[in-house]
Amino acid sequence: MIKATIKGTIPSKSNCYKVIKLGNKCSLGKSKALKDYEKSFFIQLPPALRGLMIDGFFEFYIDVFYPSQRSDLDNSLKAALDCLQMAKTIKNDNKCVKIVAQKAIDKDDPRIEFEIKPI
Repeated sequence: MIKATIKGTIPSKSNCYKVIKLGNKCSLGKSKALKDYEKSFFIQLPPALRGLMIDGFFEFYIDVFYPSQRSDLDNSLKAALDCLQMAKTIKNDNKCVKIVAQKAIDKDDPRIEFEIKPI
């Protein structure tokens, strides 16, 4: 089982994209909050987990500590899994077969604590 804690408030994936104009076309781009969180996530992720590349099925257990009650738990799950995929800890988040998530409030120390269990 792989465990880690990442400090900071995880952004809601549903609110982390903005419409950007590329010439005559529009596209979705990541918000500064999401980009900053992804950088912080990678820096805080233990080096042994970067590039680990779990390519089989896995279970994901996560406790999300928010600074207030306003955030939705489900919107944070995708952001966490996407960060793990970008760090190459997991090959693809579509291999996640089980998610157990809990929401808690800690205004002084927002964070996520997670475990990945390859199966």
